[in-house]
Amino acid sequence: MLGLLILVVFQLLGTLIAVAGVKLPGPVIGMLLLLMTLLLLRRVPEPLKVTSTQLLKYLPLMLIPPAVGILSQWQVVTSHLLAISVSLIGALLISIPLTAWVLQGLVRRRRVSE
Repeated sequence: MLGLLILVVFQLLGTLIAVAGVKLPGPVIGMLLLLMTLLLLRRVPEPLKVTSTQLLKYLPLMLIPPAVGILSQWQVVTSHLLAISVSLIGALLISIPLTAWVLQGLVRRRRVSE
């Protein structure tokens, strides 16, 4: 329960900052604040680890609303299919090498620490 409270507090902080005038959604700001806090702590507190593990089980359910939205707006999607395809391919070409580079760095760091 403490882990869920931590997540809600960070989302609330992010929302308060967003209301103050920052041009990012509150939950995104809250996630960035949580990330910075975890980086400063250099560990994930056990209650937060337990809660996040439980929440990850339900992550696929988060894909249902976007899928329904895409299906309900299928005519809009097909009319902009070229732009959507180009942006998806561009994101793919950026994210795959970036992910590989980050993974290599993490593997190197793990080998050094062992």
